[in-house]
Amino acid sequence: MLTEQKARITRSAGEWVAASGEAPMVRELAAVVGVSSSSSIAYHLRRMREQGVEVETRGRRSGRCPYCGH
Repeated sequence: MLTEQKARITRSAGEWVAASGEAPMVRELAAVVGVSSSSSIAYHLRRMREQGVEVETRGRRSGRCPYCGH
């Protein structure tokens, strides 16, 4: 089960993709959700991935596997 914050992140990311045709960057997602820290969004995205919920974002590639994070 997702918390209200995580549900808002998921909903906002989906709305962004529908409106612009591409996934939001973490900073853009933070602005839309109303969070001042992009690291907070990154934390929530990481926790959601651990729970099996994928939210697509775009940005700098980390060289990590997009599925498991390694």
